[in-house]
Amino acid sequence: MRQMTFVVDLDRCIGCKGCQAACKLENGVALGVGRNKVCTIGPSGVYPNLQMYFLPVMCQQCEHPACVQACPAGACYKDGADGVVRVDRSRCVGCGRCGRACPYGMIYIDKELRTADKCDLCASLRAAGDTPACVRNCSASALCYGDLSDPDSGVSRLLAEAEPQHVYTLRDGGGGPTVRYILRRGEWVDVLPQDCVEHSAHWKGGPK
Repeated sequence: MRQMTFVVDLDRCIGCKGCQAACKLENGVALGVGRNKVCTIGPSGVYPNLQMYFLPVMCQQCEHPACVQACPAGACYKDGADGVVRVDRSRCVGCGRCGRACPYGMIYIDKELRTADKCDLCASLRAAGDTPACVRNCSASALCYGDLSDPDSGVSRLLAEAEPQHVYTLRDGGGGPTVRYILRRGEWVDVLPQDCVEHSAHWKGGPK
């Protein structure tokens, strides 16, 4: 089965949050919530040996999504055509169980529509032959998306070029996250997104 997902080159990510802004604009995401976010990992270590990197986080398009299993209405499902986890808003009852089940905190309730919402890799754009808004607007070309099951896809080639010890996934709670992260310069920190500091918060207290 096809598995469309992201591969993120963390060595290229500059933490600009362009992916967040593009996602909000494309998908009409309200203030205070998001389909993705950029976390700050670090700084850690002892001066002068410090490290810090930015971690873009979105739905991990799990192989066996906990959100799908938790949904009582069958509104949250894994699309058999491309492996993307989606929400059928016509069936969603807004109970929030999917969001509570997601180990990555990447599902929220749209307060206006009273239904769950999440990243679907910009399904409408992909249907028109375009790329997800976050990928298209990533100024550092840190984001790539494609079919993980196709060895000739861009994401598969990126992973093949990277050393295995430099490829990571977010902590797996049993769902099998498919999003891959490449980090060559630095040490991977095994944290969940909700435990991270968002990039905007990291700079609080700086020059006014």
